[in-house]
Amino acid sequence: PVDCSFSRGVCDWKQDADDDFDWNPADRDRGDGYYMAVPAFVGHKKDMGRLKLLLTDLKPKTSYCLIFTYRLAGERVGKLRVFLTNKKHAPVWEQDKGKDERWRTGKIEIFQGAETTNSITFESERGKGNTGEIGVDNVILISGLCPED
Repeated sequence: PVDCSFSRGVCDWKQDADDDFDWNPADRDRGDGYYMAVPAFVGHKKDMGRLKLLLTDLKPKTSYCLIFTYRLAGERVGKLRVFLTNKKHAPVWEQDKGKDERWRTGKIEIFQGAETTNSITFESERGKGNTGEIGVDNVILISGLCPED
């Protein structure tokens, strides 16, 4: 698997220059490294922050699985979406507030056709609330289908 987590991952992460705010590193509770987060009070309602994972060397006609942990903490904190490549069409994954504020695992299957996916974008949309944060951590890309839970 390719470890794209933020503390010691080998992947190329880029902040989108055309969005409204950046994702920022935040310290993990246990103190081992950090995750990327957007505090709830940043920007105005509906503002977006995009963090892009640039992919190279994905083989065409192959399946991959993107696994990551995420957290939406706080009242009306907003939405977290994942988009593949630079096409701004529908997200392949979307989440707004969960039942609680625990870290959860997200999985996305990426099927490479003849045209390969060259980036994955994590997009945070600001909600109405102004406490809490949206966070992403432990991003891993593995070849093959996503494992069952």
